[in-house]
Formats: sequence, C-alpha cells, structure tokens
Amino acid sequence: MLTTHSMPSALRTLTRDGWLLFFTRFIRLFAYGSLSVVLVFYLIGLGLSDSQTGLLLTLTLVGDTVVSLYLTTRADRIGRRRMLIIGAILMAAAGLAFAFTHNFLLLILAGTIGVISPSGNEVGPFLSIEQAALSHVIPGPTRTEVFAWYTLAGSLATALGALCGGTLAHELQKTAMRPVSTYRVVVILYAALGICLAFLFTRLSPAAEVNLPGESSASPKALKSIFGIGRSRHVVAKLASLFALDSFAGGFVVQSFAAYWFYLRFGVNPATLGVIFFWANIFAGISALLASRLASRFGLINTMVITHLPSNILLILVPLMPNLSLAVLVLLVRFSISQMDVPTRQSYTMAVVSVEERSAAAGITGVARTTGAAISPLFVGLMFARPSLINAPFFIAGTLKIVYDLLLYREFVGLRPPEENS
Repeated sequence: MLTTHSMPSALRTLTRDGWLLFFTRFIRLFAYGSLSVVLVFYLIGLGLSDSQTGLLLTLTLVGDTVVSLYLTTRADRIGRRRMLIIGAILMAAAGLAFAFTHNFLLLILAGTIGVISPSGNEVGPFLSIEQAALSHVIPGPTRTEVFAWYTLAGSLATALGALCGGTLAHELQKTAMRPVSTYRVVVILYAALGICLAFLFTRLSPAAEVNLPGESSASPKALKSIFGIGRSRHVVAKLASLFALDSFAGGFVVQSFAAYWFYLRFGVNPATLGVIFFWANIFAGISALLASRLASRFGLINTMVITHLPSNILLILVPLMPNLSLAVLVLLVRFSISQMDVPTRQSYTMAVVSVEERSAAAGITGVARTTGAAISPLFVGLMFARPSLINAPFFIAGTLKIVYDLLLYREFVGLRPPEENS
C-alpha cells in the first residue's frame, strides 16, 4: 500500500486539487485511448471512405483548435474550473453525436464543435488549463517531476484505454453484434466518461485559480492583451511555431492511423492492436519519469532534444521492418523514449512565461500543436487510399521531427528556466 512516506517526494507536494487534476487526466486519457484504436474502423464501418475519414479527422482537430483557443485564453480571467467543465460537456456531446448519426455532414459538425481525440493524445482545452493550475499549486523546483508523473498517469490511462477499447470491440464481435455496433459501444463509453469529467471538474477549488485572497492581481495589461499574452508573447510565438511543426509531423502517425496501418500491412485485429498500443503507452509513460532525472542534470532543452532525435530515427525504421514482430519491436523501443520531451516541454513552457500568462501560453502552444496535427490526417487519408504510399507517413513524420529538434535547440538552448539559472 502506497503511504505518504513511500510516495515520491514530488507527489507529497500535491494538494487535493493536484490529486483531482491527476484523476481527471487519467479518466480523460482512458477515454481518448479507448476511442483511438477503433475510431477509424468505426467511421469506415459507417460507410465513410478513407479520404472522407481523413477529412473528418482533420476538421475535428481544427474544431478542437478553435475551442481550445477560445477557452484557454479566457481561463485565467473567467475561471479555470468553468472552462474545464465546458470542455468536458463538449467532449460528451461529440461522443453522443458520433454514436447516433452516420450522416457525414452531421459528423463534421459534431467533430468540429465538440472534442474528439483521434490520436489517443490530448486535445481540447484540458491539458493547457490543468498545466497552469498544477503549476499554481506546486513549488517550482518540483514542477518537472510532478509533470513527469502527470505524463505517466496519462500514458497509463491511454494504454489501459487502448487495451479496453480494442478488447471490448473484439469480444463483442464474438456475439451477434455487427462490427460497427461494437465500435459504437466504445464511442458511447467515451461520451459517458465526458459526463463524468464534467462532474469531477465541479469539485475543483478556488485555489487552482489565478487570484487567491491576498495575492496580487494578475497584470491587467497581460489579461487584456490579445489572446491573454503580453510580456511573454515573443517566447510563446517561437515555441508555438516549433510545436506546430512537431505536431504536424506527428499527425502523420496518430494512433488511429498507426493502428489502421498495422491492419493494412499485417492484418492485425483490434484486440491485438489494443495490446500493442497498451504496451507502447506504458513504455512512453515510464520514460517520462526518467526525463525528469535527465532534465535535472542536463537541463530541459537538452533533454528534450537528445531523447527526441533517436525516437524519430526509429519512427522512420518501423515500415522498413519485414514482419510484424520486428515492426512492433521497433515501435515499442521508439515509444520507450519518444515521450521524454513531453513533461520537459510542458515544464519549460510554464517556467519561461509570466505566472498570470500560463493558461494562455499553454493554450496557445497547445492550439499550435493541435493546428499542426489537424492538417496531417487529410494527407494520410489520401496516402492510405493508395497501397503504394501507406509507408510514406512514417518517413515524412520522422524527417520533419528531426528538423524540429534541431531548430528547437538552436532557438532556445540559451534561454534557461529560473531554477536552472539558480
């Protein structure tokens, strides 16, 4: 049994709000993971073509971008809890709409306005606002380690969700249910978890907001400036453009399409795909803990780059493997180091911007990532429609991610967080 004394030191600093934010992330990423392994199968089962599916996923991510930008840049003024509740309601509404219509235009409308994750990764306003709230209730020196555990919680949840979603659909297919109906069950589960999130966010206390009694008010100029960013705008603009490039590259190999690639290339069924991506996300989450140790020794930017480069080379190698076993092995090795830049990236962003601009900064950089990721699926859908091009997304993603790593190092190696300067 985990006691306070056996708990990692960084987690001992978590308040009730901190633990609640860990729990909401777990539930949300479980929902995202369960949906990601069946979403493309479900949409194609509804009668959509590969190209229509790619277009729908692109427009879904575009909609998430607009929603995220609106909610996150107002969260510090209107209230973080309120915006998180609205995001959860939009997540539930999108899930219900996807479950009960097969009309392409209605699916586009629901995906654009609501919150749907085709990748198994964070979309919507949640991550940005939660990062700002967490940074507000924990000491600065423990921020990177707390974010590492926060990343691990999300990766574990995504892994369990992928395993659950794939297994549930596979087991239901042994009954008289049609395949598309088994996938619909997972979509309904996604909507139900969105409703659960909305309730949990109502339990968040005022301590997670920007202004507490006795605290100085956030800079009026910063709060009234466009998108809620003032003093940090130049740093945020550079980070956002680079994160957009990285996410555009990653959009070529989102989990939904990666799962579908394994099906096209090796004929892998949804249950096996669930197991593959369960372990992939477990390895990714565990690597986040190592990232915090590396960052304390080498610095946040150095850790981001030196761990990301090898993972991108491995990504290029996945489609070059001659059989399923080797392709899965390379994918798992890649996942074991690919997410080390996640807690370091999040911590770095929170460290180099003003306290009163954290939600907005996280929101803008998060929206930049979603925007980048929103464009890629359109191209992937077209590539998957041509058997000769189904390996191309891995090559494009790996190459662009290497370019991102080199540019990030050049631009930010000289800008250190306060705790590294001290």
